[in-house]
Amino acid sequence: MITRRELMLIGAGAAIAVSLPAWAVGSATAERATAITQVFEDGIRLTAVAIEFNAEVNALQFAKSDFRVEGRTITDLFVSQSASLTPAESGRFVILSLSADEPNLSLSSEIPMANATVKQQKPNEKGKGKPWVAGDKPATNLVFATPTAQVQVNGKTLETSVVNNLIVDDFQQLTFDDPRTGKTLRYNLYVPKNQSQPLPLVLFMHDAGVTSEYHRATLMQGLGAVIWADPAEQAKRPCFVLAPQYDEIIVDDKSQASPMLDTTIHLIEELTKKYPIDTSRLYATGQSGGCMMSIAMNIKYPDLFAASYLVAGQWSPDLVAPLAKKKLWIMVSMDDLGAFPGENRITERLEKEGAKISRAIWNGTWDSEQYRFAYDKIRSEQSPINYTVFDKETVFLPTSDRKGASGHRNTWRIAYSIEPIREWLFEQSKG
Repeated sequence: MITRRELMLIGAGAAIAVSLPAWAVGSATAERATAITQVFEDGIRLTAVAIEFNAEVNALQFAKSDFRVEGRTITDLFVSQSASLTPAESGRFVILSLSADEPNLSLSSEIPMANATVKQQKPNEKGKGKPWVAGDKPATNLVFATPTAQVQVNGKTLETSVVNNLIVDDFQQLTFDDPRTGKTLRYNLYVPKNQSQPLPLVLFMHDAGVTSEYHRATLMQGLGAVIWADPAEQAKRPCFVLAPQYDEIIVDDKSQASPMLDTTIHLIEELTKKYPIDTSRLYATGQSGGCMMSIAMNIKYPDLFAASYLVAGQWSPDLVAPLAKKKLWIMVSMDDLGAFPGENRITERLEKEGAKISRAIWNGTWDSEQYRFAYDKIRSEQSPINYTVFDKETVFLPTSDRKGASGHRNTWRIAYSIEPIREWLFEQSKG
């Protein structure tokens, strides 16, 4: 009978037992384990464990059936030369890929915000119930647990000292003290590796639910920020990525913005002085409150952004006239009880102001080829403003709760994964 060594991995508060066949590693000794996380459309998850050995092992020595991970499904096993998801024929790392579609994998939670100015309220059936005003501090911080691991090999305990957060770790965490507003803004900045020429900058702004003092919450909540820094994306569309982490409500339903609007613009001005940023190709995007902030910025600073991707937001139609001359891609869901009628009112007003708008109804369950076909069709009209709407019941996962703001939140779960829209954004420039 094959003797097995038990590796105990404690990740996100749960003990995960990994059985390792002794014969598979030969004379190599396991030295440490690294947790590997990835950000998906609905947030960050622990998706792999890298076991590092003190000598090279060969991929042919292992089979997926040799391993068992308690409570998780191993979807793949391979050898790598680093604690990454890059396979190799031989190396010092064995990577156990874990299913990302199992229940209870979320690393997010909420903790009280010490200086909150509003009390927490449960949303009603329309997804409302939080009396936020621009500038308020919400009742809670959105935070993300750091997956940790302990590895025991024949009585020897290895403490996990490293977590490899793919793409997230490529961002710098910085702060900006704005002398003009007196505000301090936490922000995350991705600086592209190749800066031989000026490159575009993408500004992503999160929704109100991600308001937090946790610096990297906006990077871990979904794809809105990290998709632009993905290595495959950077190979096609290299750019700087700016993802502010707001710790206050930045906009409200009365179409008011907090001073963070100006502070964010002032930060962009400072970054363009420090880095080789192409100021003719500044792009704004955001989801929900971040979308509303994008609208407010385009109204107040109409000459700043070359184009904007507006996801699931709204604003007073009486204020949006300056957007009529902008290049916009607007995305919303018919199941969004607030943003869908709100964007309808905005686009109707923009058409009265002379804007040319192309419209289409899309399906949130489409694959990449179907999105490409639909994109080519609407782009053939060559309108500066495109308004695409997800059809009813197409943004939900099979397990999704359809009550309240679910149709709202599920819009941006899909919106940033549609590559043709990202292509469209980068085709736009000022002048």
